[in-house]
Amino acid sequence: MSRRCGITGKGVLTGNNVSHANNKTRRRFLPNLQQSSFFSDVLGTSIQMRLSTRGIRTVEHNGGLDAFLLGTPDRALTVEAKVLKRRIEKAQAKKAAA
Repeated sequence: MSRRCGITGKGVLTGNNVSHANNKTRRRFLPNLQQSSFFSDVLGTSIQMRLSTRGIRTVEHNGGLDAFLLGTPDRALTVEAKVLKRRIEKAQAKKAAA
């Protein structure tokens, strides 16, 4: 499983540990990823995603998972988010036709 946010695309960054003697050793800065569950009103099910805390706040701020994905252009989404967006659009069209 990659260390990348499913919404924002945040990943691992690299840098240096710098000691008091100014010795530099490489280190990794890991994103704060959390396993979170969002309820999709259109799909009628719970969706689990591995998101950064900033990604969780972004989804909640935009009114939930469905509203966030439908209101975000595809170029700004990760591959797994695009797949989920297509599922939601397809289910929404099916409900509108019925």
